[in-house]
Amino acid sequence: MNNMNLKEQYQKEVVNKMKAAFGFKNNLAVPKILKVVLNVGIGRSKDDPKLAEIAESNLKRITAQAPIYTISKKSISAFKVREGMKVGLKVTLRGQRMWDFLEKLVKITLPRVRDFRGLDPKIVDKTGNLSIGFKEHLVFPEIKSDEVDKIHGLELAVSTTAKNHAEGLALFKNLGFPFKEEEGKKAAK
Repeated sequence: MNNMNLKEQYQKEVVNKMKAAFGFKNNLAVPKILKVVLNVGIGRSKDDPKLAEIAESNLKRITAQAPIYTISKKSISAFKVREGMKVGLKVTLRGQRMWDFLEKLVKITLPRVRDFRGLDPKIVDKTGNLSIGFKEHLVFPEIKSDEVDKIHGLELAVSTTAKNHAEGLALFKNLGFPFKEEEGKKAAK
């Protein structure tokens, strides 16, 4: 493993690998990561108001940035949601904070996930963006398991400038995201 951080690795190694693999003419054509968004649903907070406060403080710890509330745009009676109700929290990371978070995600958080065997390549969508759902927020190193009152899940979305699934997957693999091997490659070994 090298001693470069993820941003340096992208600039010095990944750009050249991607140019060679996909035939990009210049560095600006190579896909890059735009932003990372973390979401927590707090729809259950109407029954337990403390849940929103807990989720907010946990998200603030994990990202080192204050989250904003997402508000429902319309009422849905099946879900007992009214227009204007707080239904979630989100944080958008860009710049250096984004790179620091991604490095922590790849090197510390994902290996802490219980029974982790690698990410499924299908989590990269057809436009090259990655979405991961965590059932527990305890996998993040900032959260101490003995201080936890309630466990909640969260979703992570990484937006890129990739134009298709193959470019996005190659970008994430070159950055060190641990993906499972495809079935065809396992059979060849």
